[in-house]
Amino acid sequence: MDDSTDEPGLRLLVVGLDAGCRPILHRLFENGEVPTLQQLFDNSASGPLESQIPPWTASAWPSMYTGKNPGKHGVFDFLSFDGYDWDVVNSTHVRERPVWELLSDHGISSVVVNVPVTHPAREFDGALIPGMTAPEDPDCHPEGILEDVKLACGDYRIYPQSGPEPDRSIEGYERTLELRGKAFRYLCRRIEPGFGFLQFQLTDSVFHERPGDKKAIEAVYREVDRQLEATLEETDPDNILVVSDHGMGPVSGPEFRVNEFLRDQGYLDGQKGGEGMPNWSTAWENDLLEGEDASEHEAGAVERAMNAAARVGITTQRVASALEYVGLKEPIGRRVPNDMIRAASEQVDFPNSMVYMRSKSELGLRINLEGREPNGQVPADDYERVRDEVIDALADVRTPDGEPVFDAVAPREAYFDGPYVEHAPDIVTVPADFDTAVAADLGQAQFGEPMEAWNHKQTGVVATSGEAFDERAGVAGATIFDIAPTICSLFDVPIDAEMDGTTLPVIEESSRTEYPAYEPDPITVTDDRAVEDRLSDLGYL
Repeated sequence: MDDSTDEPGLRLLVVGLDAGCRPILHRLFENGEVPTLQQLFDNSASGPLESQIPPWTASAWPSMYTGKNPGKHGVFDFLSFDGYDWDVVNSTHVRERPVWELLSDHGISSVVVNVPVTHPAREFDGALIPGMTAPEDPDCHPEGILEDVKLACGDYRIYPQSGPEPDRSIEGYERTLELRGKAFRYLCRRIEPGFGFLQFQLTDSVFHERPGDKKAIEAVYREVDRQLEATLEETDPDNILVVSDHGMGPVSGPEFRVNEFLRDQGYLDGQKGGEGMPNWSTAWENDLLEGEDASEHEAGAVERAMNAAARVGITTQRVASALEYVGLKEPIGRRVPNDMIRAASEQVDFPNSMVYMRSKSELGLRINLEGREPNGQVPADDYERVRDEVIDALADVRTPDGEPVFDAVAPREAYFDGPYVEHAPDIVTVPADFDTAVAADLGQAQFGEPMEAWNHKQTGVVATSGEAFDERAGVAGATIFDIAPTICSLFDVPIDAEMDGTTLPVIEESSRTEYPAYEPDPITVTDDRAVEDRLSDLGYL
């Protein structure tokens, strides 16, 4: 090992900007909103960072911090599926070694704050506060560290709405980001790590919650910049690596309702009154419960509300549990009979369908395969035929303007390899330039206006700065899988031979080696209403 790894101080700080990309950063740079970030990019090797398919938070960050594609680490979406059941993913679904655990095995301590899909925290040399998909007040590593952070910093929160400020308010965003930076700096003082990873999720969330709101977007990035400035000043890292998991941009094309197409092609059946899709909207719930007076909702108005709910994918199960969660199941239930909810809502009949989209954010379709799913409809001998037919049919779909809906429709093997490919959707769909949106809703026209005006793009950003990086070499061709090998190389730690990426050209690549098989913890259930609510608010579920 390089003797320099034994020197005190932060040798590498990784700054994660969820959804960060050049089009957004360039406008902020032009307006002088983020001077610290701008200086980092101006004085570094920087460029585009290609994400994976799907370019969504819950799968992309594990790909980044393991250096391996979803077929190896096992997370393809915010959700995992077991037959027709589902659960929100957590760190136990990630079946490969995070880079900070690899560094720990080589005597290097780390502080990791707010990286998605890291709850429950595992033991390693250092400290970790989980990020998205963790519940509020999560178990952290080491045990009890979050209480110390709150005492030292005044508070801590993963999600803005857990604070005293109004939900989705600029003040709530700013306070959440402030506490994020304070917590990281406190842990660095306490641990004195060689490696630090500080992630900012709100640079993505603000686009989902307040799309096109220039004031809110600029406020979020200004606060990120302030926290980055304070962090650089206090921790004085030798090297800095700025990364994002994907990009973000407006959606100008139409939304394509894949399940409606599949029903029209004869592959899918609908039903009313079932458990439906794993997507719902608390927006309707809040409109109903926080209106002028719930008691004033007569049957006609309620029925209209339920019909509207059905159009955005609210399900009976979710409405009932949400009402129970806020303590209003009984009073509202008397005015909104379950029969009325079931009558208004239409869902995919999963057991009796052949092919369906379970979740829009995994960008794929699943085949209801006999012997694999509990009530499989497609015999194993017909699997390839049915898959090829659906691929060909989707590849030919055109928008109302005559443009292709997809850049690619392909078997999962074209995008994933590894022991967990069987967990992937059978068919992968890549929207054209990510300027068309896909949806899993049923009960609407095949094409319509997108539910979200902004959405993920496949190209993020990377910037490298510091004494270990040769800026003249550049970062051309960088992908999300290259970040973990680059981190290893900076610390002169052997790269896991199973990593899919290579070291960025700005630093000499260390050797590769075969590591012992990773021993992940048994998969546990997330089962947290607040996590599901948050993902729903952001449009992921």
